[in-house]
Amino acid sequence: MPVVREFTLPDLGEGLTEAEVVRWLVEVGEVIAIDQPVVEVETAKAVVEVPCPYGGVVTALFGAVGEEVLVGAPLVTVAVSPGEGERPLAAVPVVERAAEVERPLVGYGVAEPDRGGRRRRVGVGGASAAVTRVSAPVAAPVVVAPAAPVAAPAPAPEPEPVTAVVPVVAGGVPAVISPLVRRLAREQGVELAAVAGSGPDGLIMRADVERAVAAKVAVAPAVAPAAPAVAPAGAVPSGAGSVVPLRGLRKAVAEKLGRSHREIPAATCWVDADATELMVLRRQLNAVPGPKVSVLALLARICAVGLERFPDLNSSVTPDGSGILRHSAVHLGFAAQGERGLVVPVVRDAQRLTTEQLGEELARLTEAARTGAIAPAELTGGTFTLNNYGVFGVDGSTPILNHPEAAMLGVGRIVAKPWVHQGALAVREVTQLSFTFDHRVCDGGTAGGFLRFVADCVEQPGVLLRRL
Repeated sequence: MPVVREFTLPDLGEGLTEAEVVRWLVEVGEVIAIDQPVVEVETAKAVVEVPCPYGGVVTALFGAVGEEVLVGAPLVTVAVSPGEGERPLAAVPVVERAAEVERPLVGYGVAEPDRGGRRRRVGVGGASAAVTRVSAPVAAPVVVAPAAPVAAPAPAPEPEPVTAVVPVVAGGVPAVISPLVRRLAREQGVELAAVAGSGPDGLIMRADVERAVAAKVAVAPAVAPAAPAVAPAGAVPSGAGSVVPLRGLRKAVAEKLGRSHREIPAATCWVDADATELMVLRRQLNAVPGPKVSVLALLARICAVGLERFPDLNSSVTPDGSGILRHSAVHLGFAAQGERGLVVPVVRDAQRLTTEQLGEELARLTEAARTGAIAPAELTGGTFTLNNYGVFGVDGSTPILNHPEAAMLGVGRIVAKPWVHQGALAVREVTQLSFTFDHRVCDGGTAGGFLRFVADCVEQPGVLLRRL
C-alpha cells in the first residue's frame, strides 16, 4: 500500500533559514524518480535546484511561486511504495543552476530548457488524486490506500482524495498559517480578519495581504482623518505607491550593507591616477597568443601585491570586537552585476595566481554571476573587495565595506583628460581610485600607503616587477 512521504526544505548551508520559490519543476500527479529536482528556489546566496529523495507520484506542492518557505517546512509530498522509491535522508544534494555542465552524479544536475510537454500525470493506484496546494505544513503523513493493486486488470474504485490539512475560518479566526504572511500583515498594518483569502478553503496567502496593502494605499487620500494621526509601525504613507517586499538576494544585500554601515567606522581616501601606461601594457599583453587580459585582472594583481606589503588591510575585526584577525590568504572579492542584482564572487588565493590566471577566474565567475549559475560557496569568504564601478560610466564613489572585510578599492572609469605629463600638458587616460577602510584596523598612513602603491603601479606598471 503506497505511503505518502513528506519532503521538507533542507538546510541549504551558510546559515540560511528560508528560500523563495522561483519555479516548480514538477506538478501534482506527476511520476518522479529518486533525486529528481522538484523545485528551483532562490536563497540569499544563489538560485539552486532542490532534488527530492523519494520516487513516486507527487500528491501535493507547498508554496506558490514568489513565496518564501522556511527550512524544515514541507515542499512536496510523494506517494511511494513501502521499501521502494526512497533513499536515506542523510544528505540531500543541492543543484546549482548552470548553463553547460554535464550531469555527473545522481542528485546533481543542471536546469533543463523549457520542456516541450509535461511528463505523464497519473493518480495513485491508477486513478487521479485530488490535492490541495497550500503554504503550510500538513499535520501528519497521509496514507493513500487504493481499492485494488495497481496491476489489477479490472478498474478499481476511485480512492479517497489525498488532501493536505488546511485551516478553515471558524468563529471569526482568520484562515492563515504562514508566519511570513502574519509578519507581513503586522508590518503593513493590515487586519487579517478583513482579508479575503484566495487559497484553498479561504486560506490567506502573501498575495492577498499585498493586495490589501495596495488597496489601502489607493483609498488612503479619501479616508484620511482631518487631524494628523500616528501611522502603525511599517504602514505605507498615503500616496507612497506600491510596496516591493525585501526578500531573497535583495534582502540579504540590504541586511549586510546595513550592518556594515552601523558597525564599521569606515573612512575613504582617493587619488587620480594616469592609467595610460597600464592601458599600453594591456594592449601589449593581448597582442600575443593566449587568453585576453582584462583591466580588472591587472588591478586584481596589483591589489594582491599591495596586500602583501600592507597586511593590516587583509584582515577583519573579530565578532566580539576584541581583536583583529589577519588572513593568511587573499580571497579577492569583486562586485559583479547578476541577473538578480549585485553579487560579490570571490577569487580564492588570489596571491598565488598569475595575471593570466586571475583573468580567467574573473571571467568565469563574472559569467556565472551574470547567468545566475554561481554556487553559494563562491559568494562567501572574501577578505578584500575590488569594485570596478567605472563600467557604469562613473568616476568616483565612497563604497560601503563588504562586512566583515576591512577594506575595498574602488576604480572609476578610465577616460581621456588633460594631464600634466613630464612637465607638459597632454591628453592622458586618467582614472580615479577610491579606497574605503575600517579605521579600527589601521590609521590613515597605512590606508594612504596602500592607495599610493596602487596608483604608482597603475601609472608605472613596471613597479610590479620589483614584487614578482
